Amino acid sequence: MDKAFWQERWQRHDIGFHQPHIHEQLKRLWPTLNIPQGSEVFVPLAGKSRDMAWLADQGHHIIGVELSDIAVAEFFEEAELSPEQTSVGAFDIYSAAPFRLYCGDFFDLPAAALSGVRAAYDRAALIALPPHMRVRYAETLSRILPQDACIFLISIEYPEHEIAGPPFSVRQQEIETLFGAHYSIDVLESRDGLAASDNLRKRGITRLEETAYFLRRRA
Repeated sequence: MDKAFWQERWQRHDIGFHQPHIHEQLKRLWPTLNIPQGSEVFVPLAGKSRDMAWLADQGHHIIGVELSDIAVAEFFEEAELSPEQTSVGAFDIYSAAPFRLYCGDFFDLPAAALSGVRAAYDRAALIALPPHMRVRYAETLSRILPQDACIFLISIEYPEHEIAGPPFSVRQQEIETLFGAHYSIDVLESRDGLAASDNLRKRGITRLEETAYFLRRRA
């Protein structure tokens, strides 16, 4: 699953993974995390997620990284913002307060870009990646996030024989294996997510558990 796969999905507008609504667990659980207003929040593999706009409405500054320039352009168009564009290294950077989106490969993102980040929000990054890339993703995220930054992670589990991902089913045991060396992991909530996942239901999923995790760096 290389860069061309995701570029082609956006070019064909085959983006069933994009949610047109704000994620319910984000709205209910984020306020319990006590992330200070004004904090920078990092959104990896951001797409054009409306969750970024919701987080901004809570008083946060948003840093995102997204491979597709189509996704980045559509995010700002739908937000009715005209971003300034600059380039640093391998990235084109689109900025319009309170958003700064890096267009390029997540795995090339330098830690310096996230030096002020207090929290990361992952709803669709980890589950978008096949197993071997999930290992690299977790290692990279742990490396580039500041030591005091936490992670709010939403994952899904479903009968894996029913569809071929993405999105992939990622169980709690795997999350503990991926992140447990660097983070303490708390389960905030598990819920039946099938009713809110029209795309997956149409693809043949019969059971979907959606779990929200809170990861805090170990001392």
